[in-house]
Amino acid sequence: MADEAPLRLTFLGATETVTGSRFLVEAPDGTRVLVDCGLYQGVKHLRRRNWEPFPVPASSIDAVALTHAHIDHSGYLPRLVREGFAGPVWCTSATAQLLEVLLPDAAHLQEEDARHANVRGSSRHHPALPLYDQADAEAALGRLRTVAWDTELDVAPGLVARFSPVGHILGASTIAIGDGRRTIGFTGDVGRPDDPLMRDPAPMQACDHLVCESTYGDRRHPPVAALEELAEVVARTLGRGGTLVIPSFAVGRAQEVLHLLARLRAQGRLPDVPVYLDSPMAIDASEIFAANADAHRLSDDEVTAMFEGVTLTRTPDESRDIAGRSGPAVIVSASGMATGGRVLHHLERLAPDRRATILFVGFQAAGTRGQAMLQGAREIKVFGSYVPVRAEVAVLDGLSAHADAVELCDWLAASDIAPARVSIVHGEPAAADNLRRLLEERLGWDAAVAQYRQTVLLH
Repeated sequence: MADEAPLRLTFLGATETVTGSRFLVEAPDGTRVLVDCGLYQGVKHLRRRNWEPFPVPASSIDAVALTHAHIDHSGYLPRLVREGFAGPVWCTSATAQLLEVLLPDAAHLQEEDARHANVRGSSRHHPALPLYDQADAEAALGRLRTVAWDTELDVAPGLVARFSPVGHILGASTIAIGDGRRTIGFTGDVGRPDDPLMRDPAPMQACDHLVCESTYGDRRHPPVAALEELAEVVARTLGRGGTLVIPSFAVGRAQEVLHLLARLRAQGRLPDVPVYLDSPMAIDASEIFAANADAHRLSDDEVTAMFEGVTLTRTPDESRDIAGRSGPAVIVSASGMATGGRVLHHLERLAPDRRATILFVGFQAAGTRGQAMLQGAREIKVFGSYVPVRAEVAVLDGLSAHADAVELCDWLAASDIAPARVSIVHGEPAAADNLRRLLEERLGWDAAVAQYRQTVLLH
């Protein structure tokens, strides 16, 4: 009988890796909802999945529900629309605001990468083409539909979802989706308790099957003061006349870095040197952050201080002007894993400079330039050519928008839920398996690391 048929959950991404978040929920009548629609990043064999035909016809998907706006959770949307998806994309208002910035920028980067490859002849394809373009991004934005937190919503015929705040970045949510008899809960990316910018995550919603992220599933965040770590790097770099380059995620991390720099400036520990926010996307995201005062912890005065003494460079000419100025400086630029964007131009120029410092302030996925540099790479490939790395390479351990292993377990325990099964996603293999063990040992839950294209049946 139809009412005895199972609810199906298929893992189409973020399995044993931290990118490409895509989870397909199928009702017994064939209704399909895709939870998250992320872009694969990092190692080449994963990035190739972005170019493969989607495992089910895009036109057969009735709706998409997004946990938040980060590109590894949303950046495949334009391609999905290009392939025939025509349903609604459900997300919170702040997520929609951020996507209006992120998706066109992602399309621009795709087009620029293709253009550079054609100019330099560095692609196997002739001509090199973008994964999607600006028209695809605009079409995807036209599918967005906003939802209120903690309100039940019919996201597709027979499937009801509820979004709840989870910290991490503006608009980020957990999502519980079900058919009235069975419910699947998705943590999305879980923020930290006592985060300097974002409010604490709300309790996880009750569910029969939990899909849980594990980005830091094998780590504890060190009990260090990020402000002090940053102060030391600033003093060391500027003291030798160098430039501090901070590859930063445009959403969330760039705003946190600006906040820390403002605090150093107020304490007299940031010398009077030029400070640049060289990322149109990060500039727009910062303005959206400022406009959503009810969604974060900072006061109006603290938000204002973030922008004082900072040069916002929107145009390519303004960005190029930075290279023409001499003397020490601080440059905050996207992207956070040095996989693309304007920061590559700064790395091309400054990575060979022994006076400079390249400071990473977030998770570096396998196969990214950021991970390579942190592991001691003596050269990196930028725009088809190899660039020596002589600059100091450092990492700010005190910053993370993800809960660590213990924080995740504490949050889930405090949520007072009892899922029959847990699937671990969004983590490198060691991190995912360690969190599986912790959930089994500490909470007594039946947990397993999800596999690519695995399907779970909920009876």
